[in-house]
Order: sequence, then C-alpha cells, then structure tokens
Amino acid sequence: MQAFSPEDAGRFLKAAQEDEQGIVFAFALATGIRPEEYLALKWCDVDLEAGMAVVQRALVWRKGGGWYFGEPKTSRSRRTVSLPASLVQALITLRRKQSEARLKAGALYQNNDLVFATSEGTPHNLRNLTQRNFHPMLRRANLPLTFRVYELRQSCTTLLLAAGENPNVVSERLGHVLIVLTLDTYSHVLPSMQQAATAKLEAILFARTGTYKN
Repeated sequence: MQAFSPEDAGRFLKAAQEDEQGIVFAFALATGIRPEEYLALKWCDVDLEAGMAVVQRALVWRKGGGWYFGEPKTSRSRRTVSLPASLVQALITLRRKQSEARLKAGALYQNNDLVFATSEGTPHNLRNLTQRNFHPMLRRANLPLTFRVYELRQSCTTLLLAAGENPNVVSERLGHVLIVLTLDTYSHVLPSMQQAATAKLEAILFARTGTYKN
C-alpha cells in the first residue's frame, strides 16, 4: 500500500489544478471515499452551504457495456462526509462550468445530475480517467506511476491518522464496518500516534515537576 506524504499531496493537488478532471482526484484525496462512490455522487447528495456530501450509491459498469447505480459496499458505506472549504469552492466552480456545458450540448446532454460527468453528462470511466488524467498528473507532480487511484483513499486516511485524528472518526469517514478494520489496515501509522500521545503525557504530567524520581 502506498500513501502520499503531506509534501506529495501538495504537489499532487498543484498538478490537479492544471488538469481538466483534476477536481475528481482532489475530491478523492480530500474525502477518502471509494472511486465507485464519488463517481456515482449526484448534486442532490451535496449540500454546498453546509459543506457536506452524502454517499448512498455506487457506480457499477456491466461487463458487456453500460452502467447502473448499485448499492454501496456495506451498510456503513451510506454516510455523510464533511468537505474542506477549499473543495467546496472548487465544486461551486465545477457546477457553474457544468451548467454551461449542459446548455452548449443541448438535447445531446444526458442529465444524470452527476457531480463528476463527461461533457455529455454520462459517468466517467475510471480506467479512462486513470490513463488520460491521473497518470499525467502524477508525472507533473514527479510522483511514481505505480501509485493507484484507490490509494488516494489510503492517503487521506494515513494523513488524518498521522495528524492525530481520532481513529473512530476516520473509520466513519471511510465507511468501514468496524474500527478494527481501520486500525489493522493502517497499523503502520499508529506508532507515530503513540509517540505523539506519549509526548503529550510528558507535558501534562511532568512539565511542572520535572523527571520523576522513585
């Protein structure tokens, strides 16, 4: 499993600003939700004033062609995710541009109310996005091409845990059924959290009294 460092994430987001579909991957990194979830997100699921998005469906591609909306992965996958203010502003801009594209396309536009849609209003194919947009973004950011789109989810989680966020809050954001799954998957982050907790205890317990002597 690979994950961005804060520095990597900064370079990636800068590269995303130069890409037509960069908002898709910025959203993925900032929310930690699954690709099939954010590609199925509708505008009716997003409250831009409150800065919230509700995950309640998944995008499924049929093997023979075509797509449909399916159920989320688990019962906990239906959840509300808080959005960073900068991402909300980017979504406001996206909605305006999308409205302009819809008017331009006229009757050819398929209005599925998707947040992330093609110029015809249809869902994005993740494989196409990866080849045409994600990999070029990695190159511009000088990041390894072995990094996968799904690992934006891992990066969001790792960055939050490393910053000291409550694992239960992170687990809810991911839509994990059990917090144990989150802790097991991201156990590599926990030692640094324990060190930070120990430093806090040092400050709380011994800052005034000095080193404890038996």
